[in-house]
Amino acid sequence: MRLYFKQRMFSWFDSYDIYNEVGNKAFTVKGALAWGHLLRIYDINGRELGRVKEKLFAILPRFEMYKDSKHVGTINKKFSWAKPKFSVDFNGWTVEGDWCEWDYDVRDSEGGLVATISKKIWKLSDTYEIDVFDDKNALDVLMLVLAIDAEKDTRAANS
Repeated sequence: MRLYFKQRMFSWFDSYDIYNEVGNKAFTVKGALAWGHLLRIYDINGRELGRVKEKLFAILPRFEMYKDSKHVGTINKKFSWAKPKFSVDFNGWTVEGDWCEWDYDVRDSEGGLVATISKKIWKLSDTYEIDVFDDKNALDVLMLVLAIDAEKDTRAANS
């Protein structure tokens, strides 16, 4: 499954539309007023599927993941010198980006490729192309991409 993650140009809070490979809207993401990032993910019928909430007061960035209001895991940024790395504690995934922080590989606990994430440059707003190799992982990978993007936004705002 291929998804395209496009940030809306004019929005008070983080707001995104997620499209599938044929151009149909698959998900909508709406930011909410909160301490730290709080991103709610909705299906095309407006039903909330999940949330990503930034956990404040952590040494390295940390994001809590929720599905149907149930906490399912945490995305943690790991310390690294050259390439950004993240771990996802509920399914054993690891994420490693390139030095430009545009391309990421998501791998399972055995090293198998779960998804690839590629930031498209030369766009007016943040745009990511996400290749998910098993459709059942689409929501989890989307939450991961939201956390990566939120971490980059927070870092940019603090510099």
